[in-house]
Amino acid sequence: MSTEPFPDIPPLYWSDALATGDARMDETHEEFVTQLAALRALPHDQQLAPYRALVAHTREHFAREERWMVAVGFAPDNCHASHHRQILDTMRAVEEHYLQGDHEIIERMAAALAEWFPMHAQTMDAGLAQHMRTVGFDSRSETLADPSRVRPATMTGCGSVHCS
Repeated sequence: MSTEPFPDIPPLYWSDALATGDARMDETHEEFVTQLAALRALPHDQQLAPYRALVAHTREHFAREERWMVAVGFAPDNCHASHHRQILDTMRAVEEHYLQGDHEIIERMAAALAEWFPMHAQTMDAGLAQHMRTVGFDSRSETLADPSRVRPATMTGCGSVHCS
């Protein structure tokens, strides 16, 4: 086990720098950032229930984006969706460690999420939002204006030129 202190990660607040240009995606992201900030402000012994709520929110958030990806031509097992699975797997493991007595692990995970999220939003999610606009996908109704503009299951990348 490392004796190095966990690095100090500054709080994450919603800002225009995190916006992807898709209003529905941005609303969900703002909810995530707000829940994360509230979680980080709590003492360790009060973090479990809000952490579970954050995990549930994140699971729904990622599932929604993955539905959108498939609707706009991504293969179901694309790198963006794989990245989501890795994050959720880690979030689930954190709860197990907390219940086994590591009561600082939620704080460490929340800090790691605050560090990770901006790059994810600005690359993978912004790329997905741009692609959705390009093909005429409405994220509120989850419909395509012209389905002929999308070839199903052809994209395997992240939805961005950068993978994070």
